[in-house]
Amino acid sequence: MIQQPELTVIMPIYNVERYLERALDHLAKQDDPNFKLLIVNDGSTDNTRKIAESYRERFRYFKIINKHNGGLSDARNVGIANVDTPYFTFHDGDDWVDSDYTAFFVNAFHNHPDAAMVSCGFWLDYENKSGSIPVTKKIVQGMKDKARTYQLISNPLGSMCDNHFLASPVKGYTWNKGYKLSVVRRNHLHFMENLAFMEDQIFNVQYLSLTEGFYCDSKPIYHYWQRKDSMVHHFNAKMIPDNFKANYIIAKTIVHSFWCEHKKEKNSSQDLVEANERDQR
Repeated sequence: MIQQPELTVIMPIYNVERYLERALDHLAKQDDPNFKLLIVNDGSTDNTRKIAESYRERFRYFKIINKHNGGLSDARNVGIANVDTPYFTFHDGDDWVDSDYTAFFVNAFHNHPDAAMVSCGFWLDYENKSGSIPVTKKIVQGMKDKARTYQLISNPLGSMCDNHFLASPVKGYTWNKGYKLSVVRRNHLHFMENLAFMEDQIFNVQYLSLTEGFYCDSKPIYHYWQRKDSMVHHFNAKMIPDNFKANYIIAKTIVHSFWCEHKKEKNSSQDLVEANERDQR
């Protein structure tokens, strides 16, 4: 008897007809096939929708939501609104994964019940280079405290290089993270829809600021395709103000998080002192 899936893979897609078959072929060959695939077609104008539909019989649980184009954050929010499993992750339509991708998230949450978020490492793959390159050769594994987690996710210096000593195997992406639906529902979390980029990093920092426990394993199992035509690799004027705005929101969230932690510790210490005083009376 097949148990109910615990994981949903949300895949927002927009005009990725060149890459989608590769992504779905790898997802269809998972060691643990008991997951839900939720595709959000964000108003594609090419053959993306047709290709996605052709894979319906390859997955145990398969759903496509077709919507008008609203951007990546909007598509992610629509995906989250339709999740009904305890855990979920994201998968871009132009990337692909190794066979232990879905199993990693379920096992990580089972083995580390105190973790509100889990993260795997990832590969960098280039059109003009053969083979996959790990984003970093550093080994990072285990539960991390809040300060270390923020460093691994925001890490502005490391984000400017790929396979470099400063690079982080975590970063602010969503596709190498596993989330608990209960955290998102309880805190009404969503992706900001008026930013050109870094909305994923904001979401992750806000999520972590409201939770305790982060587990990371730097073993790469997700393949991040470095497209020359990707928005990330093309400058546009909106990136400058959005960069400042995003970094401000991230910094503000982190500072507020540490301040709340400080007040919590201070109150706990005060309660301990008062309890001792009462015992001595």
